[in-house]
Amino acid sequence: MNDRTALVTGANKGIGKHIARLLAAEGLTVYVGSRDRGLGQRAVEEIGEGARLLVLDVTDPDGIARATAQVDRLDVLVNNAGISPTLAPPADTSVEEFRRTYETNVFGVVAVTNAFLPALRRSPHPRIVNISSGTASLTWSTNPNPQFTPGSGGAAAYRSSKAALNALTVLYAQTLAEDGFKVNALAPGIRATDLNPLASAAGNDPAEAALAATHLALLPDDAPTGGFFSWDGTPVPW
Repeated sequence: MNDRTALVTGANKGIGKHIARLLAAEGLTVYVGSRDRGLGQRAVEEIGEGARLLVLDVTDPDGIARATAQVDRLDVLVNNAGISPTLAPPADTSVEEFRRTYETNVFGVVAVTNAFLPALRRSPHPRIVNISSGTASLTWSTNPNPQFTPGSGGAAAYRSSKAALNALTVLYAQTLAEDGFKVNALAPGIRATDLNPLASAAGNDPAEAALAATHLALLPDDAPTGGFFSWDGTPVPW
């Protein structure tokens, strides 16, 4: 163990759980962020040494306040919690579905990041990793790319929310650079998780994406900030 601490939101399952496990294996104390106390505690027990439960719903301001009160210093924040409630194109997606998606994928990231900034500022090497999506890349959405077939307007709420998250990644990176922060986004590729039916049917291991997220979480001081990277470490165009 060392004195570094990390928080991974949505860490009771999927990619987030693997990220928490890998960070704990690196010797960090890892707060496993979970809306559900029971599922979060189960993940903590499975991860083992270094894992700590932190009940956290990124859409609940009071819950976020309670969570921040339990964390004095934070070295790494991984904004992993995300939802994809519909795969519909924009014309077939209700405004309410857009709002619900943005509440978690965009507003929740802002709420959690801003709430934990005081704790992150106490770290000599603060790192923020935003789990985005290759489908949020406007360039990839309109051109051949290594992660998906372009030309579809499906999953509009999810993809546009992650595009907004990419913009926030750049803006946080620019405004926090002088304080030593490294803020980057990751395109994990489609993984076998319960994010949506397409992901559930995928055979790609979420642990592979977690390795890339862990790398970004532990970047050295001379590493880039404000970048968007694929799970294999290559840059992704915005």
